[in-house]
Amino acid sequence: MEWGMKNRMSQLIQPNGRCFFLPIDHGYFQGPTTCLERPGKTIEPLLPYCDALFVTRGVLRAAVKPENAKPIILRVSGGASIVGQDLAHEALTTSIEEIIRLNAAAVGVSIFVGSDYEHESLMNLADMVNLCEDVGIPVMAVTAVGRELEKQEVRYLSLSCRIAAELGARVVKTYWCKDFDRVVDCCPVPVVMAGGPKCETELEVFEFVHDGLRRGAIGVNLGRNVWQNPYPVAMVRALRAVIHEDETPKGAWKLYNSLKKTRK
Repeated sequence: MEWGMKNRMSQLIQPNGRCFFLPIDHGYFQGPTTCLERPGKTIEPLLPYCDALFVTRGVLRAAVKPENAKPIILRVSGGASIVGQDLAHEALTTSIEEIIRLNAAAVGVSIFVGSDYEHESLMNLADMVNLCEDVGIPVMAVTAVGRELEKQEVRYLSLSCRIAAELGARVVKTYWCKDFDRVVDCCPVPVVMAGGPKCETELEVFEFVHDGLRRGAIGVNLGRNVWQNPYPVAMVRALRAVIHEDETPKGAWKLYNSLKKTRK
């Protein structure tokens, strides 16, 4: 691995081999998502506790302060919305020149395996890998499922993650599922867990994150279960304890409840 690529990967993955990415890119297809109406205000108290920020170029420029910023994973695929016919109908949205100009540590591209736009999304990934490898920027593949959440099962996710790795992704973001180790074991690059739909309880979040880490994931790319929580700082700190301090789910839940009383 060349120096530039290794340097950027080390910004994202901490010395203990773990990572906590905070995504706020939801507006690229959802518009003004609840609690992200003013993204700069939402993330300000959370930034000290995450390792990188997953964001679009527009919100990066408008709402993220460049001084002492966290490493940026730049969302570079899009072109569909929740009111359109198919969320999978994406294209690449950002040039390699702007990726470099914005000093991104990595970029993120969605793939939609099994959809009508499977080929187009996989070629988006391959094209971005070709561009980014030349300049030492890692590409994170996002195994998106659109509205078809029933696809969050081990056979489909294993297929999607392996294809993403074969096409050159340096990191793969995918959903936690039962027997998650089978997904990780067949993917030759690091796997991070997506948050998926908002969970019913905080303990449920801590449990799936802890299980995924135990089964081989290196961390999470988790947003809504943090910044849509009534106590987002308590939530992000408790999750960080699970990821970086090997806290148990019950220990994290206890920490969360103690922190929310102080709102710190």
